[in-house]
Amino acid sequence: MLDPYIRDGSSVVAKELGDQCKRFAGATVLLTGALGFLGRYFLGYFQYINENILDKPCRVLAYDNLITVDLAAKNEQPVIPNIEFSVHDVTRPMVVSEKIDYIIHAAGIASPFYYRKFPLETLDVAVTGTRKLLELAGNKGTKGVLFFSSSEIYGNPDAKHVPTPESYAGYVSCTGSRACYDESKRLGETLCVIFHNMHGIPTKVVRPFNVYGPGMKETDYRVLPNFGSLIVGNKPLNIYGTGNQTRTFCYITDALEGFLRVLLDGVPGEAYNIGNPEPEISMLQLADALEETLGREIKKNLIEYPDSYPSDEPQRRCPNIIKAIRQCGYRPKVDLHTGLKYFMDWVEKNYKGVHS
Repeated sequence: MLDPYIRDGSSVVAKELGDQCKRFAGATVLLTGALGFLGRYFLGYFQYINENILDKPCRVLAYDNLITVDLAAKNEQPVIPNIEFSVHDVTRPMVVSEKIDYIIHAAGIASPFYYRKFPLETLDVAVTGTRKLLELAGNKGTKGVLFFSSSEIYGNPDAKHVPTPESYAGYVSCTGSRACYDESKRLGETLCVIFHNMHGIPTKVVRPFNVYGPGMKETDYRVLPNFGSLIVGNKPLNIYGTGNQTRTFCYITDALEGFLRVLLDGVPGEAYNIGNPEPEISMLQLADALEETLGREIKKNLIEYPDSYPSDEPQRRCPNIIKAIRQCGYRPKVDLHTGLKYFMDWVEKNYKGVHS
């Protein structure tokens, strides 16, 4: 079963998309990374529209290799009508007999902790996996392929390119500790452009900016699950470096709506930033925002970066989303205070405070 917060969030997205949802009627969708944070929201969305909107249900072929899925999720794979789940690594050949209308390639290893642990797997899923899916799309008459890239492909942009537009080429090390993730996402985008230009595959690329919300596992090790676990465990927040590095945060329902809008209405061969450009805040300010959300003081420690954390952390990350607004009608709606409240309400019910 999917978390009630995921089902509720998915219903919000469906209502925002309105009649756009009906474009999935009778369609077959291939979804990778189905049990990841983003994948489970896609499952929730398709479950909701099948039950409440579509006259003819959408069929979802859901795949996950379970490499970073926790033990409970491995033992409790969702059973949902019209959704067929398979344990499969998308870097290996796939046998699909039916036509595929849409491919959503959400499989990937996005947490720095995990992509340092699994560097080759991180590289393979974004490169080999993407190529195999693009080749499959060419044989199946697919209407749209959505590739999940990352805001990390911009590297550490200079001040004049913040907020960062899609046209910014980025400055990324091909040998640094983040390279297995950053460079593989860049190459995945290159593959999408090549297959679009050479074979007419309708590829669409999204570059998410710090998406968060209920459903992020406690051992994700990104900043908000990290902070959430420490708060539940009554431990001080460990803030890396100076704490002045900045990010913007996009609540999951806003992000999911943006992803679906790009899949349905994005220009083939193009990339789109999906995130919330406001507010751009430092990690120290994020800790203060959590204090305000919870209505109590939280202890904070500034610490050196741990060995498990990749070096060369970008100092600023903020999206320019004008392209997604103009071409896809995307506008984030959930402000940071509201999003943090939703997230922490869920965290306090589901986290155990085990993060050290």
